Amino acid sequence: MGVDLSVAIGGRTLENLVGVASGTYGYGSEYEEHLDLTGIGALYTKAVTMHPRPGNDVPRIVETPAGLLNSIGLANVGRERFVEEKLPGFAALPCAVIANVAADFPEEYAEVTAYLEAHDPNGALWGYEINVSCPNVKAGGVALGAVPRQVELTARLVREATDRPIIVKLTPNVTDIAEIGRAAEAGGADAVSCINTVVGMIIDVEARRPVLPAGTGGLSGPAILPIGVAATYRVSRAVSIPVIGMGGIMSAQDAIQYLLAGASAVQVGTANFVDPRIAPGIRDGIVAYAQRHNLASVSDFHSLLG
Repeated sequence: MGVDLSVAIGGRTLENLVGVASGTYGYGSEYEEHLDLTGIGALYTKAVTMHPRPGNDVPRIVETPAGLLNSIGLANVGRERFVEEKLPGFAALPCAVIANVAADFPEEYAEVTAYLEAHDPNGALWGYEINVSCPNVKAGGVALGAVPRQVELTARLVREATDRPIIVKLTPNVTDIAEIGRAAEAGGADAVSCINTVVGMIIDVEARRPVLPAGTGGLSGPAILPIGVAATYRVSRAVSIPVIGMGGIMSAQDAIQYLLAGASAVQVGTANFVDPRIAPGIRDGIVAYAQRHNLASVSDFHSLLG
């Protein structure tokens, strides 16, 4: 039996529901000479902001017993170099490319999106992931993404700047993530992705200070899988738009948990650092599971959870 792994978002279709998360796969060019990217459904790019950002002080990453704590700080080349240096190569990639957009305030999200729209007339970008959830910056990010009216306003302004799919990336660092999901939908988002990283801290007990110069960082990896699955379960039952599940996916079984919880697609993040070829394997594992259980499409997963 054939299994349909496609998912419709905002009038467009991803033929493969397994994507690679922003910040874990660069801009694709870092991998394309070494890997077959045809097994990846979507590449969510490293963040693009109005101006270049150097990011936070080093060290920026520290390993934890079940994941990574990072404080990259949205380091990126900025919108102009993104258009000049990164955008031309996207058309040749065999997967959808979704630009991850970050900013300090709602109007700036829309301005960056409008700039990308104006410089991509041939449609190399499939859509946009609006990052209102980064925990490692002083403005925008969680400070914005934790306020429903700000999330709704951001989605509405970005909606006015593009007809392409908009995916709002949600933070788990809130009291009610379902409320934030509803706000994104009310503003015109075509989907939401959840979750971004969880705020955490590691302290060097001999130096008696945090290991990361920024103090806190974003925890990713297997430790946050149950948090992401629970968030997906809650949000998928609060909105009528697709939910893209992410957080701690290291295997097909992990991804299937998200699909059973209500996700229509998934993103693989930290696992890419362990094995850059892991996403196609996860796709194959989902297909095998669907065949064993006589599931024809992604939507069939949603009715199975007892």
